[in-house]
Order: sequence, then structure tokens, then C-alpha cells
Amino acid sequence: MLDVAATAGRRVDYEVIRELVAADSRILDVGCGDGGLMALLKMTHGVRASGIELSQAGVNEAVALGLSVIQGDADTDLDAYPDNAFDYVILSQTLQATRDPRRVLENLLRIGRRCIVSFPNFGYFRVRFSLLVDGRMPKTGLLPDPWWATKNIHFCTIRDFVELSDDIGAHVEKAIALNSWGQRMSFNAPWWFWNLFGEQAVFLLRR
Repeated sequence: MLDVAATAGRRVDYEVIRELVAADSRILDVGCGDGGLMALLKMTHGVRASGIELSQAGVNEAVALGLSVIQGDADTDLDAYPDNAFDYVILSQTLQATRDPRRVLENLLRIGRRCIVSFPNFGYFRVRFSLLVDGRMPKTGLLPDPWWATKNIHFCTIRDFVELSDDIGAHVEKAIALNSWGQRMSFNAPWWFWNLFGEQAVFLLRR
């Protein structure tokens, strides 16, 4: 049985996402894993939650919690969802594992009135330092796997994500950068500062 409180404690982006979601809303969690975020939002916000997850193991764990989750691929199966089907579509720590991030993000904005995206920042200074000094693909708390075993295929920086959002006409309603201790960085800091010292980021977008 999943310990929802423990799961939320391990994922600092979950707490940020929880604050961005309105109570009693309809959500779709894309790449929902074991359903930890969905369970947290149902418990605290009373949301009507659905999920899509690529791995059968993740689907099984989420369904065992009584969650509505189907097996599917964000790169191909989001096309089948109608416009404005959800209040929020959430993609947490999954964008970098998709084959076509732009298409996925466009679908999130089409399916949901708003979308929430969290992702590791490849522009983080420790990642840059590791590449500069060791000359190898870095490993961090958010990126623990060696390059040959990772599911991540499209790394991006916070600056890259902002540029993609602008390119597809998405409006950034809110953005939060988190440092390696999970602390929120100053809202007034410039993008380059977030890009250098933010280990991960959470964005709330709308069309």
C-alpha cells in the first residue's frame, strides 16, 4: 500500500503542484507512475482524477489504490482525448522522457484548460560542472541513472522550456524553481539565475 504522505515528502514538486490545483477540479495525470500524486490530490483536494501510465507495473500499483488509470503512451495516446476535457493536465518529471516534447506539451494545453509541468533542469550548475570537469553525463538526485540506463532522452533547461512555451503560444501563469534542498527560489530572480541554480522547476501554463 502506498504511503501518500511519504511519497509527497520524497517529491518536493508534488507540494508545489498541490498548491496550483483547485479543489474539486478534474485532472489528468500523464505518466502518473504509481499514482502517488493522484492519491495525494484526491485526499487533500477532492479532485476527480484520471491517469495514464506507460508501465504496467505503475498501472497495477495505481489501480490497487482504487485510482482510475489506464496504460498508455503520452507520445501517441493523448491525441485521442477531446479538447478541454480536464481542468488540469499534469506532467510531472516526465517531459524529458517523451519522444516529441513539443507535441506532448501542445496536447496538454489542448486537453486541459491549464497544464502543470515539472522537470529537472539540465542547466543546473552542478550538471554543468560535472560535464566540464568529468567530461561525462552527470548523475544527480533527480538524474540518478547512468546515461545508458536512463529513460530520459530530451533533457532541457529552464530557459529552453520558457522558449518552447513562447514558441507554441502558451502563457506562463506561474513558475517556481526549486534548489537542491527543495527550497523555492526568489520569484523576482531573473531567468538566468533560475537556469543556473534551480535543480528543477514547476510551470503552470494555459493557452
